[in-house]
Amino acid sequence: MHQKRISAPKTYKIPRKAGKWVVKPSPGPHNKEAIPLALVVRDLLQYADNLREARKIIVAGEILVDGVVRKDYKFPVGLFDVVSIPKLGKNYRVVFDEKGRYVLREIEDYDRKVYKIVNKTILKGGRVQLNLFDGTNILATNDYKTKDSILLKIPEKQILDHLRFEEGALIMIVGGTHAGEIGRVKEYKIVKGSGSNLVTVETPVGEITTVEDYIFVVGKKESDKPVIDLGV
Repeated sequence: MHQKRISAPKTYKIPRKAGKWVVKPSPGPHNKEAIPLALVVRDLLQYADNLREARKIIVAGEILVDGVVRKDYKFPVGLFDVVSIPKLGKNYRVVFDEKGRYVLREIEDYDRKVYKIVNKTILKGGRVQLNLFDGTNILATNDYKTKDSILLKIPEKQILDHLRFEEGALIMIVGGTHAGEIGRVKEYKIVKGSGSNLVTVETPVGEITTVEDYIFVVGKKESDKPVIDLGV
């Protein structure tokens, strides 16, 4: 089934009245905000004039996502995914624009990606499995906590660095009206009851308070830059 353009997620940077329907992503990585690969090729990168051309490029195996060839034109692409086109020598990372919509920025560090830890699972034998924000699962030690982030080498999924969720950590807001803004954690407030815990973030334009689910650690407190190139 396709998705109506007018009701497509706000992360889609597409004309809303150019037609009635738009491609709907297949089940897979990320959540309902994921954008299908065909729209990445046609609308965001503008390497195709129509859906037929985009599908032809994708089926030919010319597009890699996180270092893996993807031939499904509905393959879901989301935040921080790396889209590569080897024939052109181009590599892009999915980030937010100023309106919280997905855009692709050209990058050089296409062999790494940052992941948020959303859960941990203890497997048989006491092994620890980290459940990451896009559906990826990897084995690790118990040193990692939920809300932390890890930097992985892709496509091997090798852990390169550990980014702790702590006061002073460099974060990106990934939801709500401030999606895409970068700042530092100032305060973490645990809310009693059914409400979401709150995080106060210091940004260049002032303090922002948002729910913890919208916080994504992208750098360490002792660093002024994210651990990945955001193309900005």
